[in-house]
Amino acid sequence: MAVFEGNFTSASSLKFAIIIGRFNDLVTGKLLQGCQDCLKRHGVDINPESTQVDYIWVPGSFEIPLMARQAALSRNYDAVICLGAVIKGQTPHFDYVSAEVSKGIAAASFQTGVPVIFGVLTTDTMQQALERAGIKGNHGWNYAMNALEMGSLMQQFKSSSSVYASSDDGTITTQALPVASNPALAPESTVEQANAND
Repeated sequence: MAVFEGNFTSASSLKFAIIIGRFNDLVTGKLLQGCQDCLKRHGVDINPESTQVDYIWVPGSFEIPLMARQAALSRNYDAVICLGAVIKGQTPHFDYVSAEVSKGIAAASFQTGVPVIFGVLTTDTMQQALERAGIKGNHGWNYAMNALEMGSLMQQFKSSSSVYASSDDGTITTQALPVASNPALAPESTVEQANAND
């Protein structure tokens, strides 16, 4: 049996996408600063002109999952970091946005096999958000640490695992998952074909 564990010492070969929501930019800007500080201190060139980090700005947190999935699907990144802030107000809007953002980010990671880091603050007040974005500590640092660890872990796992296969051009692909045996989970064409065979 093998033990796989990410590290923080081989960051110079990793590539990242950072997706930032502009809404509540007082908070997201500080999260981005913390994230950049961590990456820089671990040997990542955070300059937008470099080849290690791409910055993607979206209108708000709700738009983050779409771009996270697109970035992960591009296969250009070892990890995608999502930064946003959803602050509770007087209406149920907070509940809808925060639930969909968290589900969307998780789905992007699961569907693509690329680590997508959930760095969206969901707080009751602006004060709570600011405390988590620099006043009492900057969670942006933690999100970058998660990306460094998961990026290096996935590199190790891919190079050692039979689940991943390399092609002649150097791209890595995953083996296809088996077709769902539960008709409720199978694509419609599979269900129709199974019914026609009955």
